[in-house]
Amino acid sequence: MVKNQREGDQAMPKLNLLELTDAGLYCRPGDFYIDPWQAVGRAVITHAHADHARSGCARYLASTDSESILRLRLGDDMRQQSVAYGETVALNGVSISLHPAGHVLGSAQIKIERQGEVWVVSGDYKIEADSTCRPFEQLKCHTFVTESTFGLPVFKWRPQADIFADINSWWRSNQAQKKTSILFAYSLGKAQRVIAGLDAALGQIFTHGAVENVNQCYRRAGIRLPATRHVAGVTDKNAFRGAMVVAPPSADTPAYTKRFANAGKAFTSGWMQIRGMRRRRSVDRGFVLSDHADWNGLINTIIASEAETVWVTHGYSAEVVQYLREQGLNARQVETQFSSGIDRAEA
Repeated sequence: MVKNQREGDQAMPKLNLLELTDAGLYCRPGDFYIDPWQAVGRAVITHAHADHARSGCARYLASTDSESILRLRLGDDMRQQSVAYGETVALNGVSISLHPAGHVLGSAQIKIERQGEVWVVSGDYKIEADSTCRPFEQLKCHTFVTESTFGLPVFKWRPQADIFADINSWWRSNQAQKKTSILFAYSLGKAQRVIAGLDAALGQIFTHGAVENVNQCYRRAGIRLPATRHVAGVTDKNAFRGAMVVAPPSADTPAYTKRFANAGKAFTSGWMQIRGMRRRRSVDRGFVLSDHADWNGLINTIIASEAETVWVTHGYSAEVVQYLREQGLNARQVETQFSSGIDRAEA
């Protein structure tokens, strides 16, 4: 059971496995950083999103499933030690193991152990399983470092099958009007999850180059996706009529979308839960689909970890800390350079 030993930050146990430095979360006994935001000697990486995997580190340790994506993002010359989920690596007396986070392909929670003390750094995580990455694994620990991107009760997700049904229905409606459907989704993780949920029998699926590059990494990792075709290789604009185009949010510019003469636009993100966000994005439809845990997922995961201490970072961390403290938990807010805001389009 989680121990009730909190009365403010003074009740926090002495740090002995992780500390916050200018370069990020640092394990002094093991001499490594987790998701550092500066170039360091050794980096243990939770996943390949740019706010967690930075270039320039001398050595990287990450999951085997993430290797091709990290090389795509950071370059082929990076020195990566790839480990399977659950495999243990020892660094200076500290045991490290990586466990599925359910966020995107290769995403991992970092479990570190020393002299019976166990800490888990969640990275970003999603509770609902999907076909494009390993499902989240619940871990037990003494200290749990959790994200809080959607750490407000307003964020509660509908089942993804319902969202995919809505997306396919929108595609069919656009086809009836001879429109191209342009669906904006972050190029790593969200786009592949959406593509896997599309009804390929409806028509052709085209992709932006950034999405297609990641698709190839997913396919090499054994993830099954419907056939896709890179937009840049198409010369006949009529080929897009009635088709689906999946592109990153950054492609929502006249320079890119002008090639689709008659198009409907939609955006996929957990932020679509907020009233007015669809209007701010200037799209016809907003689909609430996130690769992060919702409020219930966050709170249930934290409780299930049985952690005596909870560090909360990147997101609505103050609100989550307040709630956890009201429940009698020993929680504190930890500010990092991957602190979340409403601009985290991949969410």
